[in-house]
Amino acid sequence: MVGRGELTDKAWVVIEPLLPPRQGGGRRWRDHRQVINAILWKLRTGAPWRDLPDRYGPWKTAHERLRLWTKDGTWDRILDRVIVKDDAVGDLEWIVSVDSSVVRAHQHAAGARKKGDAATESKPALDGEGLGRSRGGVSTKIHLVVDGRGLPMRFLLTPGQAGDNPQLVPLLDGITVARIGPGRPRCRPETVIADKAYSHPSTRRAMRDRRIRFVSPERDDQIARRAAKGRSGGRPPAFDAEVYKQRNVVERCFNRLKQFRDLATRYAKRAAYYQAELTIAAIVLWLQ
Repeated sequence: MVGRGELTDKAWVVIEPLLPPRQGGGRRWRDHRQVINAILWKLRTGAPWRDLPDRYGPWKTAHERLRLWTKDGTWDRILDRVIVKDDAVGDLEWIVSVDSSVVRAHQHAAGARKKGDAATESKPALDGEGLGRSRGGVSTKIHLVVDGRGLPMRFLLTPGQAGDNPQLVPLLDGITVARIGPGRPRCRPETVIADKAYSHPSTRRAMRDRRIRFVSPERDDQIARRAAKGRSGGRPPAFDAEVYKQRNVVERCFNRLKQFRDLATRYAKRAAYYQAELTIAAIVLWLQ
C-alpha cells in the first residue's frame, strides 16, 4: 500500500529505469523506492533526518543516497526525462511565466564548511551557499520559470537580496525540453510573461534578439521618464493585458512547491542539496 506522500506505482514505473544500477559486491543496497520515499517524507515534513521513521530504514542511508545522486546529476536527469514536450498539445505550454520567491533560512542552514563538500565537486560553486540578507532576514531566493500549465521547467538559487531581472536570461537559457518522437530539444519559448521587476530596456532587447515575445508592464518611473522626454522618449512597449493574466500560474506553482515544508523553510546547509530537493519536488509535480 502506498503511504501518504510516497511514490505512486505510476510514478515509480517512470523513475525506476532512470536510477543508477544497484552496486554489486559487498552489502546489498537498500531498495531505491524505499529510500526515495524516505527523502520525500523529509521534504514533506521538514523534520530532522534523525527523526526519519523506522519504516524507511536508516536515516544515514537516505541522506547518503541524496548526496550521491546530487553529485552525479541523477535528479537532474530524471527531471529532464519527465519534462517532455508533446507538440500535439499546442503552443499554450510555451507561454512561460517567470517570478521569484524568498525563502527564509533556518539557523541550521548556516555554518557550512568553507572548503566545500563532495556533493558539490561536479557543480558550480554558489557564493555563500545561496544565503543572503533580505528584509526578512537570512534567506535564499528561488527564481522559477513554469510552462503554461504552471509546471516547473527551470529554477535558479541566489542569495535573498539578489535582484530578479539579472536572472531572467540565465533562466531561459537553461531550458531544454525533449520532444516526443524525432527532433532536437526545444530551448526557446514563444512568450515570456513577467512582472514589473523584469521590466528593463536591456531585458526587452535580449528578448527581441531571441525573437521571444515579452509581456511585462512598465514600471512607473520608466513611464514618467519617457513622458518627460516627450517624442524623443519613444513609443511605449507593447503590452497584452489578456496574456498577462496567465502569469498567476507561476504563483500557484510556488504555492505547490512550498507545500513541501523542507522547501518553505530552508534547512539545508549546502545550496546543492537544497536545489536537489527543489528538483525532486518538481519531479513529483510533473508525475502527479
